[in-house]
Amino acid sequence: MENLRLNVSLLRRRVPNLTSAAKSIGLRPATVSNLCTGKVPIGRAEVRTLVALASLAQCSLDELILRGETVEMIESKIKVLDLFAPIAKGGTVGFVARPGMGQLVLLGELFYRLRKEGYSVVLLQPEGSHPELDDIMNEVDIVVDSIDQAFEQTITLGKADDVILTADRSHVLTGEIYKLQEQLHDANIQTVTTFLLDLKGEVVDEDLPYGPLETLLHFDADLAARHRFPAINPIYSTSSVLEGAHLDQNHLFIRQRAQKLLRRYRELRSLVNVKGLDGIPSSEIETYNRGERLEAYLTQPFYIAEPYTGTKGESVDLKDTLNDVRKILDGGKDSVDLEKLCYIGKL
Repeated sequence: MENLRLNVSLLRRRVPNLTSAAKSIGLRPATVSNLCTGKVPIGRAEVRTLVALASLAQCSLDELILRGETVEMIESKIKVLDLFAPIAKGGTVGFVARPGMGQLVLLGELFYRLRKEGYSVVLLQPEGSHPELDDIMNEVDIVVDSIDQAFEQTITLGKADDVILTADRSHVLTGEIYKLQEQLHDANIQTVTTFLLDLKGEVVDEDLPYGPLETLLHFDADLAARHRFPAINPIYSTSSVLEGAHLDQNHLFIRQRAQKLLRRYRELRSLVNVKGLDGIPSSEIETYNRGERLEAYLTQPFYIAEPYTGTKGESVDLKDTLNDVRKILDGGKDSVDLEKLCYIGKL
């Protein structure tokens, strides 16, 4: 099947306020978001939806739908990210979380890891005082206070390095981030990956809080409450890297199996919380136990947290993550004590 995907960067430039625009023509923002991230493949989209998006962007369907183009993955060596929502290089990544779910710790860890790989990190400072950002400042190369400064610094760095540009949602709401991305596009700087977060936590109540995204990282309140970090929701987090033929079929198959297991495990967990293990059918005990072990395995010690946790940070290659997850899915770790799977690297 031909590899098809939405031209998300074009949508982002042409339709800054896509949420309102989509609603005005009868499109559900969630549908648009799923098409942008690849959660819903282009081949399954209704023709009228694609025509409506092309109309909003004032472009042809040929411009809106990219054919045969691959999306490069940034391998973070963070298990849950690389498995369920790989970061699309040169794309826009949106963090959906409330305060306290660990989004800043994950962001700082990504900065630390990517700088080791030669990336430069630019942080566009949000307005007002945000002392919570102080903990990640050591992992930032350049802090800027305005869109103009962000453009100048990113242009300079982008001529030689890959760049991670990070901004708060306040810059999305003003439209400034779209202006910046358009300027970088016009300047032919293609090596900028943008991270967007919301320090207020209002994004969790929006269908399309950042506009079109290539990667959506959705944090989970239950995982955070139980100290299962990084608290990334494996069901709702997704990426355009997963669409079409960007990843090998083994990855897609294991991801699909893992999501199916975790989805059912979460349903069973709600019953166990009320009635205990006796509250679920004996035929589901195996599913529950494997889901519990997979969830534990997907936790991971971070390098930047070493001074606080006393646990050495771990990196896990994607191939090792896939092999380990397959072993858990196949029952190879059914007899392993649950705590021995928490906060480890590879098996």
